[in-house]
Amino acid sequence: EVFKNSVPFSCIHFASSKKHRKIELSLFSIHQKEGEPLKEYLQRFNATSLEVPSTTQEVKANAFAQGLLNRDFFKSLAKKPATIFYALLARAAKYINMEDAQAFKRKGREEKRKENEDKGPSKKPKTDFKDKKPAWQRVNMVYTP
Repeated sequence: EVFKNSVPFSCIHFASSKKHRKIELSLFSIHQKEGEPLKEYLQRFNATSLEVPSTTQEVKANAFAQGLLNRDFFKSLAKKPATIFYALLARAAKYINMEDAQAFKRKGREEKRKENEDKGPSKKPKTDFKDKKPAWQRVNMVYTP
């Protein structure tokens, strides 16, 4: 009798740990995180979409666009929607390159700023123009007749 009562419990326990197949709707739950580069979002989306074998290209493209935070890319997709996921990937590559270039430029500026901070103050002292008199008051007006 102990075994009769434990069988349903064990079935429930193992059923909950069983890996379930993902459905197309699970693609719509993937969103780009705040500050996450487009490249990383695309990698996460692709990894999940491989687990959903029967997904159409159009559903993948729509789900990807719905999860985007990148405003420029989203505007581009809104103006000219990509119906095939592979076409969307080609367009995404351009925006990924743009993000990489911007990150590289930003990194260069930060390094230059840090370099300037490490050097210390500049050689020329800043002049305080508040105490300086206007030019017409500084000129000595001596007239000899």
